[in-house]
Amino acid sequence: MKVYTDEELLNLLDALESDRVERKESFKGDVPKKAREAICAFANDLPNHNEPGVLFIGAKDNGNPSGIEVTDQLLLTLADIKTDGKILPLPVMTVERRQLKDAEMVVVTVMPSDMPPVKCDGRIWVRTGSRRSLANAQEERILNEKRRYKNLPFDLYPIPTAKVTDLSKLIFENEYLPAAFAPDVLEENGRSYEQRLASCKMIVSLDNPIPTVTGLLAIGKSVQDYLSGAYIQFLRIDGLELADPVIDEENIGGALGEMLRRTEEKLKAHNRTLIDITSMPTHQKIMPYPSAAIQQILYNAVLHRTYENTNAPVRVYWFNDRIEIYSPGGPYGNVTSENFGRAGITDYRNPNIGDVLKTFGFIQAFGRGIAVARREMERNGNPEPEFETNSSAVVCILRGKV
Repeated sequence: MKVYTDEELLNLLDALESDRVERKESFKGDVPKKAREAICAFANDLPNHNEPGVLFIGAKDNGNPSGIEVTDQLLLTLADIKTDGKILPLPVMTVERRQLKDAEMVVVTVMPSDMPPVKCDGRIWVRTGSRRSLANAQEERILNEKRRYKNLPFDLYPIPTAKVTDLSKLIFENEYLPAAFAPDVLEENGRSYEQRLASCKMIVSLDNPIPTVTGLLAIGKSVQDYLSGAYIQFLRIDGLELADPVIDEENIGGALGEMLRRTEEKLKAHNRTLIDITSMPTHQKIMPYPSAAIQQILYNAVLHRTYENTNAPVRVYWFNDRIEIYSPGGPYGNVTSENFGRAGITDYRNPNIGDVLKTFGFIQAFGRGIAVARREMERNGNPEPEFETNSSAVVCILRGKV
């Protein structure tokens, strides 16, 4: 991630016609919305500068300081833009307090995305010169062509044996598109079915309409024909050991939405609410496990697992005293066995699958799943979740109430 020197920032601050700079006097009114649009446009890098764009908070249009107070809360609010899920794929950006022209400003530096087009609230923003606008069909096509799978994460790799007909047009047009794009964007004419698939990274490009890993996982008709390990194995074991009797089992496949919904139904059926009528003056409802905690760990397992070179499924093993959820593939990137689960330490093996889960509504924001699971387990009176990590798997153990 490039860090600009003070001299470089001053040059950018004074470059009034630059398409790599935007200035805001404060962070009030409609500025939070416009700031996200600017970050989205810088990430798309339509002019193909391959250089970071900069958003200055605390600068007038002429580049002079506006004199705002740069508080820690302002810095935190701006930093949260990275993971609040409004910009997809997640932008690569930094937020700094800098002293420029004898005044404090916030400098938000945004790297060009390797996975354009980037959307903000379902709209693709671009910048040419001093103009920031919604991408038209031609500009969207240019952004699609900028992707090159050899430099991208595995979830954007093509599956050469698959065809566009292996993708469900019904799910794409009736479920995915209305959730991924704003209504006014969908109403625009001029974009074919294949162009929309390419824009959503379901196929490589309009000229190379081969389904990607993300496309098959999101809207594939027969996902496991191409990604054999992309399913969830559920076991309900009547005992404390794997060798004890199995009273319910199912291999749950299909595209991501169907697979997660079916798994949640299975988990709900076994997470029966008990009624305590003896220990309190009024009856109490007792939930063995908080549903939100199980959901968050399940979503994390599906999102962060490796789909490359493995036939291993996500495994959900429900014992009498605990639930064990196995995710194939060890910690990734900045996340290690030593810092796993620590607040603020995140990385994404499958960023585009994350976009799909966010679009379908399974994820509300990024990097908070483990924190939510811990909070819900505590509220329900369960022990804290336990994590075991190695180079080939991450295992989460949720224990029942003591």
